[in-house]
Amino acid sequence: MIKIAQTTVSNASPNSLATSFLAASLTLAYLASTQAQAEDLYGNSSTTDADKIGLQIGANVIANKSAYDLDDTQFSVLPSAFYEGEKVYARGSQFGGYLFNDGTSELSAYVEPTGPYFDPDEARGDLKNLSKRKWSALVGASYLYRSPIGGFRGQVATDVSGHSDGTVARLTYIARLNPGNWTIYPSAGVEWNDKNYNEYYYGVDNKESAKSGVNRYEPSSSFSPYLSVNGMYTINNDWDVFLGQKVTFLADEQRDSPMVDDRVDYRTTLGLLYKF
Repeated sequence: MIKIAQTTVSNASPNSLATSFLAASLTLAYLASTQAQAEDLYGNSSTTDADKIGLQIGANVIANKSAYDLDDTQFSVLPSAFYEGEKVYARGSQFGGYLFNDGTSELSAYVEPTGPYFDPDEARGDLKNLSKRKWSALVGASYLYRSPIGGFRGQVATDVSGHSDGTVARLTYIARLNPGNWTIYPSAGVEWNDKNYNEYYYGVDNKESAKSGVNRYEPSSSFSPYLSVNGMYTINNDWDVFLGQKVTFLADEQRDSPMVDDRVDYRTTLGLLYKF
């Protein structure tokens, strides 16, 4: 798990955040190209090899230091599953099916809960009078290309829950490291959120503004960079521990919202998985 100096990052300028993001991305690329530490994504394995992983089920404890103006860090407990089959897969909270997978290129359809969760009961000041923002249920397509220096993934998905009705697109670079009993996936990417997504999670309409006293705000679409490190530690033949740290840098369209108090969103995940 990587600890982030929150005060340093949150007070940084947008230019310094972009510089830090670029430097971190280059560092990840260097690590991925070092043969002593890295290998092809998923070991350049075929679907048959991946299927041998079998089913793992467990639970995750998630600590979210939200960019929203909230009193405390938010904690939640969610079920988690990992499985790599010939036709379907489960990766944490994402579930999908392969449309094409030859070991190098992978095209899949997936469903995944996502989005920042806003509970007005945990908010400060007039924000307590706003409506709750719930998770979206994204349904979309994902393409992954595996190379000797890691994987390159593109995703596009739309909310079908009726909450945000927004569309999200991501471009991500993923590496794989295998020190000892660890399997570690560092990644860096950028996420595009459309106007509907940002209006639901960061906007304040006329009705909410009149009810709460919070200034009206109508954001446009945006691009947000992010860094992530996920690791799986094998305890024994039956149990694995999952650790994850994700840092998202909010775009100006999101940061300027009256609901937001920080430019950076931190999400830490600790999970325990049982192998069947």
